Amino acid sequence: QVQLVESGGGLVQAGGSLRLSCAVSGRTFSTYAMGWFRQAPGKEREFVAAINWSGGSTYYADSVKGRFTISRDNAKNTVYLQMNSLKPEDTAVYYCAADAWGTGSTRASEYHAWGQGTRVTVSS
Repeated sequence: QVQLVESGGGLVQAGGSLRLSCAVSGRTFSTYAMGWFRQAPGKEREFVAAINWSGGSTYYADSVKGRFTISRDNAKNTVYLQMNSLKPEDTAVYYCAADAWGTGSTRASEYHAWGQGTRVTVSS
């Protein structure tokens, strides 16, 4: 059973940066597409970014394009989300997710395993 553990969240001022990490257990990480989603208070979970198994293809929500970068290190079983130029509206709990059969989807229903989330708070 795959397990995902996010880290790197915290409190940051608007305009600042954070890097989230998601460590994934298991020997099949390199075959998974991975995604990052977020859920702000009182809102539904939304897609942030996704990456295919090799890292050769990436996808972003329009709201984060140009500010966030998703990447992965298959040797370390870890996926990252570099977040720059943070805005108060980026405040949310961020979740990483694994998709064993896809190439990187924007739909949460495509992902079969989820982490517990890491909280990001951006102050104005």
